[in-house]
Amino acid sequence: MLQSISLTRIDLRGGALPEGGALRDLLPRAEFDVEAALDKVRPICEDVHHRGDAALIEYAEKFDGVTLERVRVPAKAIATALEQLDPEVRAALEESIRRARIVHREQRRETHTTRVVPGGTVTEKWVPVERVGLYAPGGRSVYPSSVIMNVVPAQEAGVESIALASPAQKEFGGLPHPTILAACALLGVDEVYAAGGATAVAMFAYGTGSCAPANMVTGPGNIWVAAAKRYFTGRIGIDAEAGPTEIAVLADATADPAHVAADLISQAEHDPLAAAVLVTDSPELADAVERELEPQIAATKHVEDRIVPALSGRQSAIVLVDGIEEGLRVVDAYGAEHLEVQTADAAAVAERVRNAGAIFVGPWAPVSLGDYCAGSNHVLPTGGCACHSSGLSVQSFLRGIHIVDYTREALADVTHHVVTLAEAEDLPAHGAALKARFGWKVPDGK
Repeated sequence: MLQSISLTRIDLRGGALPEGGALRDLLPRAEFDVEAALDKVRPICEDVHHRGDAALIEYAEKFDGVTLERVRVPAKAIATALEQLDPEVRAALEESIRRARIVHREQRRETHTTRVVPGGTVTEKWVPVERVGLYAPGGRSVYPSSVIMNVVPAQEAGVESIALASPAQKEFGGLPHPTILAACALLGVDEVYAAGGATAVAMFAYGTGSCAPANMVTGPGNIWVAAAKRYFTGRIGIDAEAGPTEIAVLADATADPAHVAADLISQAEHDPLAAAVLVTDSPELADAVERELEPQIAATKHVEDRIVPALSGRQSAIVLVDGIEEGLRVVDAYGAEHLEVQTADAAAVAERVRNAGAIFVGPWAPVSLGDYCAGSNHVLPTGGCACHSSGLSVQSFLRGIHIVDYTREALADVTHHVVTLAEAEDLPAHGAALKARFGWKVPDGK
C-alpha cells in the first residue's frame, strides 16, 4: 500500500521576505553537481576524440549493453519505424509538429538596415548555424517530443545540416527507440546516430569517422550530457546545461486542488530528482492538494522509482506566503523551468512574472500541454537559470552579424571622435587607421 505523501513545508509568512540570494537560498532545489561529473566525462570525451566510431561502439556496449556494427542508423530502419508507428501516435506527433511550426515560424528575424547618418548604415543580418547536433534522451522514458522541440526551431531557422543522436536500445537491436526514429522520419531528418550521454556530445563536438563535427549541440539530457556540454563550451555552442525538470505552481484559494496535485505529479514522474513546488497563500489549498496526492499517485505508474522520491525529496515543497504579491517574489526568486499560475485573474498575475522558462496561465493550460501540443518549446532553462536564459527557439540557431557600410564623407565626419576615443584609451594605432585614409590629418568634424 502506498504510504502517505507529505511535501516539505516552507513557511515564509508573517514577516518581510529576504532579498535576492537570501530568498533563493530558502527555496528547494535538486542537487545536481555538474562540476563533479566533469572528471568522469573528460576521459570519455577524449577517447571519442582519438578513436572516433570505435570508441562510440565500445561505450554503447559498456553503458547500453548493445553490440553495434555501426553508429549511424540505416535509412531503412528510419523508414521502417515510421511505417510501423501506431496511427494514433503518428497523428499526435504530426499535430505537435504542425503547432510547433506555427509558433516557431513567427520567431525568425529579418535583416534590418539602420541609417545612422547620411552615408553611414549598419545592417544586422541573421545567419543560421551551419550544422547542429541534436540530442534526444533515451533513459527512463522515450522522448519523441524532444525530437520535435529541437528539430523544428532548427529547421525554421534555416539550419542546413541537422544530425540527431539518441541512445542505443538493447530492446530494439541497438537502434534508438523506434518512436524517436519515426519522429525523425516525419521531420525529414535522415542523419541519426545510436549514441548517448557524453559520447553523443563528444561525437558532435569532435566529429568521428561517420559523423562530421557540429557547430552547436542542443537538447536535454542527464548529468553526463550536461557535464559534456560544459566540457565543450567554447568549442561548440550549447543551448544550456539542463538539470532535472521543475514545476512551480503559484496558486490561491480559487485553484482546484485536484488540478494542482495532478500537475505536480506529472513532472515528478520524469525523474526522482524532479522538482515539484507549490507556492500559495492558502493553507487550506495546501492541505487539499496533499490529500489529493495519495489517490492520484496510487492510480498511476512510476510511483516508487520516480514520483515518491521526487515529491519527498529536498527539491520539492509547499511554500506558504502571505499573499500573491509575496508569491510573485518567491516564484521570481525560484525561476522555474515551468511555472503555472492558478489564481484569480491569472493572466494579469502571469504578466507580472519576470523569471520563468515558460508560464502556463489558468486551469486550462497545464504544463503537459506545453510538453506536447501547445506549440511552445519544452526545452527550457532549469536550476534557476530562467533569471538569465531563455528556452530553445529559432533565435537559438541564429547569429546576428552587423554589416557596417560608410562613405568617405560619413567617415570623415566622425573621424575626430574616433581619434579622440582611441587616444583616451591609449590605443593610438586605432586612430591612425583613420588618419591614414585622410593623408594623416584629422578632417574637421561637423
